[in-house]
Amino acid sequence: MKKFFFALDTVLSYKEQVLDGLKAEHARILAKVRECERAIEKLEEEHFACTQELREHKMEGIAICEIHAYENYLEALSIKIRIKQEQLRKLMEQEEAKRNEVVEAKKETSSIDKLKEKKRAEYEKAVQKEEEKFIEEFVATKSAMAKIMG
Repeated sequence: MKKFFFALDTVLSYKEQVLDGLKAEHARILAKVRECERAIEKLEEEHFACTQELREHKMEGIAICEIHAYENYLEALSIKIRIKQEQLRKLMEQEEAKRNEVVEAKKETSSIDKLKEKKRAEYEKAVQKEEEKFIEEFVATKSAMAKIMG
């Protein structure tokens, strides 16, 4: 019997390539999300440290112009944090959209893969039937030859 052939192999291969590409894109977006989260964390730590430093200087005595400089710096840090948080929100939306694309591509790939497995099982069943038929014919021929030969 001829070798197993699945007509949708090229489609399956294409869908798997698309899935791999989407997974790679998803991984890149996840890396950007983690990077943005680390940047926010660093800015928040810097804001906290600067706030503590300002408190300490106020206890020891500090000039008004220095207090304004600290407050301006703290406000700038707060703005940077808000900007990064908005950037993180957008990245997380992109990540969710890409994750949904990956899930859909995975569904498509797995449905074709299941069809391939079903067709392979049918093929193997047909091969087995053909082999059984061949064996039956062989046994019948052998017994017929034995009767003829005496």
